Amino acid sequence: MQESSPRKRVTIKRLPERAAYDRETVYQILDAGMVAHVSFLDHGQPCVIPTLYVRLDDYLYLHGSPASRMLRVLQQGGPVCIAVTLIDGLVLARSAFHHSMNYRSVVVCGTGAVVENPDRKAAVLRQLSEHIIPGRWEDVRQPSEDELRRTLVVSIQIEDASAKIRTGPPKDDEADYELPMWAGIVPLRLAAGVPVADPRLRPGLEPPPYASDYQGPRPAPEG
Repeated sequence: MQESSPRKRVTIKRLPERAAYDRETVYQILDAGMVAHVSFLDHGQPCVIPTLYVRLDDYLYLHGSPASRMLRVLQQGGPVCIAVTLIDGLVLARSAFHHSMNYRSVVVCGTGAVVENPDRKAAVLRQLSEHIIPGRWEDVRQPSEDELRRTLVVSIQIEDASAKIRTGPPKDDEADYELPMWAGIVPLRLAAGVPVADPRLRPGLEPPPYASDYQGPRPAPEG
């Protein structure tokens, strides 16, 4: 990943003081997310598809059916732009104009390539599962050879990336600070609810700890 002097395609021009281009910041945001919005061109038509992902080293990995339009395009090596956004709070200002959100976001530019090796595919799918809900993979039936064959895995090398982050209170016009209305932040976070059992669950089976005490995605190991 390029980080010393970001290329024009990922340089943040609007509020550049919120930008970050270092690998650590970019990867921390990617590792905290679960859903990416993937943009690509299909016969000249711009498309954006939300999908699960996992980061392993300097690559993002996507998976799905070989019939997926998105994956069919990406496996041919076409350019792709991927966005991940985490919303941390609503910023309520004294004026409508200065309302905002606190957020962490990343934009990644790269190219796609299909993962052909069955062992590598299985390893990526395991890491994807462990990223989304750590501990689940070892509890379930592993993919069969036929299921692996019917699953397409695509890697996206993180060639260029930028992060943009907003934190802190509202920034009102100086004259508005004397207005008699509340201003501040409404924090937001992703929170797990109580697990709901499958109606066809065998009697006597209780939710495992990773489901009943779900703590969110976990970064995949490096290397």
